[in-house]
Amino acid sequence: MKIDDFIKLLEEEFEEEYPEGVSPETNFRELPDWGSMQALIVTALVETEFEVTLTATDLKQLTTIEDLFNLVKSRM
Repeated sequence: MKIDDFIKLLEEEFEEEYPEGVSPETNFRELPDWGSMQALIVTALVETEFEVTLTATDLKQLTTIEDLFNLVKSRM
């Protein structure tokens, strides 16, 4: 899996379009539509697509999309 593919999957789940784009360095918790519902959606996406379970603690400890990608990849 490549990070670009991972970002595309995430962008499909975000309710809002980001004209500036989302990059590996993007702090996902600072995205305008990020909240508890979005966290649940991302958690479900990762579980469905990659068979990796994310916890609330995982999401609290991660900052960037690259952090999230690396955690998912390490658990695959």
